[in-house]
Amino acid sequence: MSRAARHGVVLLAAGRSRRLGEAKQLLEIGGEKLVRRAARLALATSPLDAVVVTGDHAEAVEEALRGLAVRCVAAEDFDEGMGRSLAAGLRHLDSACTGALVVVCDQPALTAEHLARLVEAWEATPSSAAASGYAGTVGVPAVLPRAWFPRLMSTRGDRGARDLLREHAAEVRIVPDDLLGVDVDRPEEMTDLF
Repeated sequence: MSRAARHGVVLLAAGRSRRLGEAKQLLEIGGEKLVRRAARLALATSPLDAVVVTGDHAEAVEEALRGLAVRCVAAEDFDEGMGRSLAAGLRHLDSACTGALVVVCDQPALTAEHLARLVEAWEATPSSAAASGYAGTVGVPAVLPRAWFPRLMSTRGDRGARDLLREHAAEVRIVPDDLLGVDVDRPEEMTDLF
C-alpha cells in the first residue's frame, strides 16, 4: 500500500425517501438508527475524515450522529438527486484524502467487514476504485479515487457514481456481497427487516 493512500468517508443521508414515505435514514434496526449504524461501520475503517451529507430531516440526522467523529454538511440541492449529495460530500472532504468511501444508509445487511475489504482492495491500487458487487450490479459502498472527484462533483440526478463505475469497469476491483442487494425503498421492504 502506498503511504499516501488515505481514504475519507462520504455518507449520503440527505434524501427524502419519497417511495418509503418516511425518512429511511432515521429508521431503526436493533434500536440503532440506520444513519448512525452506517456511520459507525464506516468509522471502523479508520478514515482520515468522515463527512455525512444531510438534507431532509437534517436536525434529526445530526442528533442521531451525536458523539460520533463525523462532520455533517448540508447539500442545499439534495432534491436534485444523489449526484448532488455526493458532490457536496466530496467537496467538503479533507483534501489529504486520496479516495472516498461512499456509503448509503439503506443497506441493512452492510457490515464493517465488507467495508474493510473494500478499503483494502482500494489500498492495493489507489488510482482505481473498489466497489461492491450484488444483485447483478456494481455500486456502493465503493471507494472512489480522487482523480474521479471532479467528474463526480459535476454529476446531476440520481446517478451517483454508477456511470463512472461502468465506464471504468477495467479499473474497478469488485468486492462481492449479495446481501447488499437488500435495501429499504418501499414500505413492504420494511416488514422483514424491522
